Amino acid sequence: MYQPIWNNVRRLRAEIPDHVIIVAAAKSRTCDEIAAAMDAGISVIGENYIQEAEPARRSLGCRGNWHFIGHLQLNKAKKAVELFDLIETVDNIRLAQTIDRHAATVGKMMPVMIEVNICREAQKNGALPESVAELARSIALLPNLQLSGLMAMGPLIRPEDLRPYFAAVRRIYEDLHGMCLPGTNIRYLSMGMSDSYKVAIDEGANIVRLGTAIFGPRL
Repeated sequence: MYQPIWNNVRRLRAEIPDHVIIVAAAKSRTCDEIAAAMDAGISVIGENYIQEAEPARRSLGCRGNWHFIGHLQLNKAKKAVELFDLIETVDNIRLAQTIDRHAATVGKMMPVMIEVNICREAQKNGALPESVAELARSIALLPNLQLSGLMAMGPLIRPEDLRPYFAAVRRIYEDLHGMCLPGTNIRYLSMGMSDSYKVAIDEGANIVRLGTAIFGPRL
């Protein structure tokens, strides 16, 4: 039943360079589908919603690493700290402070990434490019967070036309890396999804978030 997932993962793993982490974007997928992807070699699962992540982690949580890749509301930060190994979508200092407080409560050093609204779309979340450095400095001062990189989504355009957006995020990433902020470990650049991961990797992504490419179209 899950042979197509296995086939997709094996093809992707053969095609994508070893240094690039494949995050299986599991929004609306069943625990059995996620397990099939993990059986095929996926080690990182990405979830957009806390309410979907909870049952998946109860069933599969002893396996792999789990990234939160959706918009995180302040009132869900406590659960996110409990459920996830890395939060990719921090976009403001208030959210970072809330995560830090909950991480302190459970004695956890929480890796986080800054989400960048590189296309400046009003309907999308993310810090504006010119705000990233200041936000990074503020996060670096929080004792229970470790800033680990940047995440971005491009606009809904042809994959090849996303290249300048991904390149712009890469430049911000390089600037952030060059800041040498204490208490940080800038190593991840998360860009690209099922239709755009090849372009994203060309432009420096070392994390790609793949849903349809692994699981097939949603029914």
